[in-house]
Amino acid sequence: MRADRVVDTLVELADTLTGDFDLIDFLHLLTGRCVELLDADAAGVLMAHSHGGLQVVASADETPEVVDLFQIQVEEGPGFEAWLGGEPVSHPDLADGDAPWPRLREMAVTAGYAAVYAVPMRLREQNIGALCLFKSTTGEPGEDSVRAAKAMVDVATIGLIQARVVRQHEDLIEQLQTALTSRIVVEQAKGFVAERLGVDVGAAFGLLRGYARARSRRLTEVAGEVVTRSANVQDLFDGGATGSAR
Repeated sequence: MRADRVVDTLVELADTLTGDFDLIDFLHLLTGRCVELLDADAAGVLMAHSHGGLQVVASADETPEVVDLFQIQVEEGPGFEAWLGGEPVSHPDLADGDAPWPRLREMAVTAGYAAVYAVPMRLREQNIGALCLFKSTTGEPGEDSVRAAKAMVDVATIGLIQARVVRQHEDLIEQLQTALTSRIVVEQAKGFVAERLGVDVGAAFGLLRGYARARSRRLTEVAGEVVTRSANVQDLFDGGATGSAR
């Protein structure tokens, strides 16, 4: 792990939070950098919604078997426990018969993951979610990886909470609820692109995100136009997509 690359990522995360940022794309940036830079092979973010529970908001890998590893954690798992308790939670060997979270353990091992680590998204007494990381090898994450993960999560959490202060007429929970609603539209768009172009849903998400970034547009706007079959995104299906973007 290169320290200068981690610093660049912290700056990038801070810069992305300025102005009218796209929350879902921002969290995908966070998860993508975690897989790129940390001792992790999968990364996802779960955030609290207005009804007091958790919802998956972003995953570095959008394939169903990976997203399901995070989805199950709205009820059990290290992400749920890190959010609930406000402290990091880990298990170094998910194949161990004494490992907790039986449903998560079985799914993770089947998907090829051997260990898990979760970091709460917390500022003082405010817990807004958790970042969850899976490894394909057993063992606790390295100290440098843990420190870098916490630094990235802290930057993201502070920025998201401060967004409420900057936008005095907005409530953070409402903003997060909007993000959760937007994800439904993104999921629908992923399925449509996958079917139309004959690719898997992970590749479809990469095409959507690459297309939006190449045109400096919001991911959720592009997804909405795909779902409504707008002519504005016809070139996505005519070879105008640029591929995935991190």
